Amino acid sequence: MQLTIQKLIYGGDGLARLPADVAGPGKTAFVPFSIGGEQVEASILEEKPGFVRAKIGEILKPSANRVAPSCPYFSRCGGCQYQHINYAHQLKVKSEILLETLRRTGKIELACELNVHPSPEWNYRNRTRLKVQSGPEFALGYYKFRSHELLPIEQCPISSPLINQTIHAMWTAGQKAQIPAEIREIELFANDADTNLLVEAYCEPRTPRANAEAIARKLQETIPAVVGVVVFEAAAASLITEPKQLAQAGEIHITYRTQQASYQVSAGAFFQANRFLIDELVSIVTGAAGGKLALDLYAGAGLFTAILTKSFAQVIAVESSQTSCSDLRHNSAREVKAALATAEQYLGQVSALRPDLVVADPPRGGLGEKVVRSLARLVAPRLTYVSCDPATLARDLRLLIGLGYRIDEAHLIDLFPQTYHIESVFHLAR
Repeated sequence: MQLTIQKLIYGGDGLARLPADVAGPGKTAFVPFSIGGEQVEASILEEKPGFVRAKIGEILKPSANRVAPSCPYFSRCGGCQYQHINYAHQLKVKSEILLETLRRTGKIELACELNVHPSPEWNYRNRTRLKVQSGPEFALGYYKFRSHELLPIEQCPISSPLINQTIHAMWTAGQKAQIPAEIREIELFANDADTNLLVEAYCEPRTPRANAEAIARKLQETIPAVVGVVVFEAAAASLITEPKQLAQAGEIHITYRTQQASYQVSAGAFFQANRFLIDELVSIVTGAAGGKLALDLYAGAGLFTAILTKSFAQVIAVESSQTSCSDLRHNSAREVKAALATAEQYLGQVSALRPDLVVADPPRGGLGEKVVRSLARLVAPRLTYVSCDPATLARDLRLLIGLGYRIDEAHLIDLFPQTYHIESVFHLAR
């Protein structure tokens, strides 16, 4: 059938309406790797009560914003969704999706300008996680698009040059049977200079410690530029507990330097993945801040905490991961009180706290109503919300506005070019 793509939606798909004679008037079709305004010939792959998923067969009228993808695996690999779109238009699409999500989900019409911060388009990732297959023959790669089937890849143009060199080295070693068969996944984390690597290997459950120790030593010998290897037991995807560490060789952390601070980041700890925009992100979040007390929620290894100490007499940083909290304490000055707790747990205990600023950088699930209402009770005059999911952001902002906050500044920081992911920072005041 012929479809006209109306727009792109969060998740990367184009949205179209099926002809009335196909599935009833106005039924929605989701069409990946399309661009708004294009006319395409498509076929239905999957039909649901309210929508269908379709696949492009031929582009009848291409968008002027369509470009040739730079990656040979694009559209087969599940990692990128926007490589067929020129970068300026990617930013426009993300801005439109963010603003529409605020309107639709949050009932928010943004009164201030949305400031857009671009990134270099390629080689930006300092951290890449790959699937490993040992038999019937070695393979290294990602899952195929909308699949749990491995797609072998020999390069990843959004990953750093050192990570790509390491992917090549691992293929060479794997084809010589030098990559241990117990490894299911491997994560490569490059430092700021892209000269050193920290490697995390995730092995089959119940891998004996002796085997894990041998794996750590083998990877340390095999992978160039490695400062340390940490072997974990692979956990079920449904589990939110931290993975069990089995063995190590060399260092268990890497030093990551930014313009304003130096951070210890351990294997298993969270750290921002765009090596080009870390300093800009930190400046946007902390730049105009100052006062007696700042509260940094979901603090991770202390990316914002370390800078907040320069303009606040005291900083309280809250982090629920034991690994990240250990790094947070190491990276923090004496003015910092680091608390190992979830945001909900901590806020439930400190209703009398009166911070001048709250910084919150939650995972995709956002803050949630309990945390939002607890934050409102602190009556902080300023709140900075760092979001990686527009829908949960819009939900939480709607609650915060209803509880007395207003949006003063809005930023879209493109930490993930070539993908649908949207990172944003909103400065709120009351």
